[in-house]
Amino acid sequence: MKKAYVFPGQGAQFVGMGKDLYDSSEDAKALFEKANKILGFNITEIMFSGTDEALKQTNVTQPAIFLHSVILAKALGDSFQPDMAAGHSLGEFSALVACGAMSFEDGLNLVAKRANAMQKACEAEPSTMAAVLGMEDADVERICASIDEVVVAANYNCPGQLVISGSIAGVDFACEKLTEAGAKRAIKLPVGGAFHSPLMEPARAELEAAIKNTEISSPICPIYQNVVAKGVTSPTEIKENLIAQLTGAVRWTQTMNQMIADGAEHLTEVGPGKVLQGLIKKVDRQFPTESASI
Repeated sequence: MKKAYVFPGQGAQFVGMGKDLYDSSEDAKALFEKANKILGFNITEIMFSGTDEALKQTNVTQPAIFLHSVILAKALGDSFQPDMAAGHSLGEFSALVACGAMSFEDGLNLVAKRANAMQKACEAEPSTMAAVLGMEDADVERICASIDEVVVAANYNCPGQLVISGSIAGVDFACEKLTEAGAKRAIKLPVGGAFHSPLMEPARAELEAAIKNTEISSPICPIYQNVVAKGVTSPTEIKENLIAQLTGAVRWTQTMNQMIADGAEHLTEVGPGKVLQGLIKKVDRQFPTESASI
């Protein structure tokens, strides 16, 4: 049976995440403590007993989800044997570390740099995102392309759910036109900026050098990367796709379809929440899924 392992992205966090791992495993505890030193602040305190508001800050959320996911994957030991893996946006970094393409330290450093670069890009130009429900992807793309503002399809989450991203004016206008064209709903999201859009170009440029200077090896299985939605094992291609990811779309619907086409028969979500299990059920209601646990 071919097993797919998937790693969640921003939005899956909750206060208390990772505390059971920290308490039950000395190896996990050591990695959490190492992370506190690398980051230069006590992220475990925010994760285990902070406020929702503190945990929602991009520079905390992204490393927190990465840590929970990667340390859980390591705690699985020999039972972690993926035939293929993928991560939603930030989760792609978790997948790469869990599957041996990158060291824990390098992965965490890149995630921290990515979060800070994205935060800066958000502050430089106010922007936003919106979820569009009940409309064909091609129709959403066509309407976004017709608008004379920055607004693009950013997250292809599952059939009938696509997130758009861009300038505030662009997203507002797109929501209006999409609703008129028959979308069930177009709801602005409580996010700090236009992730996975051209407005993240300053963050992409900042992260590019860091990714190029990071040692990346061939992973233990193909990593289905967001921007290409197919399995990749070449370190050179992995780097190119990671760099493109900040301004490119998260092609998650396409990724799930490709994994199934390539023989995936079971999906395990590694990290906080069950968002990705819910999304694959929208592609195939009968598809077997579970949350990783030790």
